[in-house]
Amino acid sequence: MNKQKKGKLYLIPTPLSENSLDKMVTDEMNSVIKDLNFFLAENVRTARRFISSLKLEKVIEDLNFDILDKNTSVKEIHKLCTPLLQGKDLGVLSEAGCPGIADPGNLAAAFAHQHDIEVIPLIGPSSIFMALMASGFNGQSFVFHGYLPIDKQKRMQLIKAIEKDAINKSQTQIFMETPYRNNRLFADLMKYCRPYTRLCVAKDISGALEMIKTRTILDWKKSRPDLHKVPTIFLVYS
Repeated sequence: MNKQKKGKLYLIPTPLSENSLDKMVTDEMNSVIKDLNFFLAENVRTARRFISSLKLEKVIEDLNFDILDKNTSVKEIHKLCTPLLQGKDLGVLSEAGCPGIADPGNLAAAFAHQHDIEVIPLIGPSSIFMALMASGFNGQSFVFHGYLPIDKQKRMQLIKAIEKDAINKSQTQIFMETPYRNNRLFADLMKYCRPYTRLCVAKDISGALEMIKTRTILDWKKSRPDLHKVPTIFLVYS
């Protein structure tokens, strides 16, 4: 009896901003998406819009989309990845950037590895790594913390711990915040970090409002940017 052939899992990056599609789409990406009929996405509406924008002559209504987001449980992954076990290829689309990096796409990749399914990452933008590239900070040793705690006390403690590691380990510390809370996080960094600690603010990477600047905390206090509701990556180094 022949063993059921398994599909391949493709991790497909999406644009970081509305005007950056032409910068990131490759022939390989177009070729892969053109042949796919099954997708997992953080936001189905965004995924449909992205695929439509590629003009691949695919009928969007004929494609199969399921949601893979921060609320997806490990138990649900098996059902979502059933096409792979049936020999069908499956694409994972992030809301913005690369699946699996500050993104729940890692759950699908973990499932694929557990079932001896090939995982294929496609080339694309990651705001985290682009910010690190442009920061002038240590690219040999770095940590990504994701979102910092909302609780004031826990946030203060983590900011101080982050700064301590940046100083003692010469290690770049990378983190982010929900865009509407960016200004509050920036204010906390001004309040709790030392004057000569360096902070890189990478705002709207690849977008119309892009700004990537590295300054000391002391200098940032003289000229505070407005980061409200704009995707931003923060990096601390000393």
